[in-house]
Amino acid sequence: MNSPSPFVEESRLMRLCQTLGLESVAWSLRRLHCPVDKRALVLEVGSGGNPYFRSNVLLDAYEETRQRHWAPLVADRPTVLGFVERLPFKDKTFDFVIASHVLEHSSDPVQFLNELQRVAKAGYLEVPDAFMERINPYRDHRLEITVRDGQLVIRKKASWRPDAELEELHKHRASAVIAGESIPRHPFAFHVRYYWRDKIDYTILNPEEDAAWEAPAPSQRPLPPVTWKQRIRQAVLRWARRSFSQGRRNRRLALLALLRCPECNSNDLTRSPDKITCSQCTAVFSVRNGIPIMNLAGSAAGARS
Repeated sequence: MNSPSPFVEESRLMRLCQTLGLESVAWSLRRLHCPVDKRALVLEVGSGGNPYFRSNVLLDAYEETRQRHWAPLVADRPTVLGFVERLPFKDKTFDFVIASHVLEHSSDPVQFLNELQRVAKAGYLEVPDAFMERINPYRDHRLEITVRDGQLVIRKKASWRPDAELEELHKHRASAVIAGESIPRHPFAFHVRYYWRDKIDYTILNPEEDAAWEAPAPSQRPLPPVTWKQRIRQAVLRWARRSFSQGRRNRRLALLALLRCPECNSNDLTRSPDKITCSQCTAVFSVRNGIPIMNLAGSAAGARS
């Protein structure tokens, strides 16, 4: 039996849709559900090209990456580039942190989860369930994750494809049913949704495994042209983000006051239009299009030369 969640996991509308058999609609509506009050400061890590509406501050590792199928980074509110394992934010800065479909990419889940707990008081994690990951592995996913009795159970993958025989059997006979029908109709059963407050309860089954292997390059195929349906969907999402996000509040946020140096952990940072400088270790982080690039540091001497 699972332990009770510290938050209301589903909105009334989500539950109604599930009662009516509209589970795929309820799944889409989860992105509107963030069980915190309007005063809470919310961080989203791995925000990518489709951030949650309620997020106030966004963090992603890269402006462009194949890990999100080259979807452009959305930066319509305060945004920082940085790694979750070295979050560039002060301790307990945020009331809530969202990490949706990003934990499975980490080769160091202990550091990843410790950093979430350091910067936030509570949060939400969403990942593919370990069963789905096993039968249909992704090249950039380094962990298999499920939940038992309210605890995240994590297995580090020795390679991107831990059970090639099972994957082949799935593709040969069952993929059309499982991936084509079961997952779209019953997405809750194939994903982990985990809320936490104060502490993330987790165990790593094989902590000795090294998951920092190099992901294989995908076959070089040109991206298909954007269809009119995709254009309409993108336009609807842009409208929804403007309508449901805390736009006025987000524009007034003093981002520098939330940051700390990921190199030395100092809070003593100064900002100019094109860079952020740490007064303690002299690390310099560029600012491009208003976005601090805090996953790569230079030196103050190098910045002056």
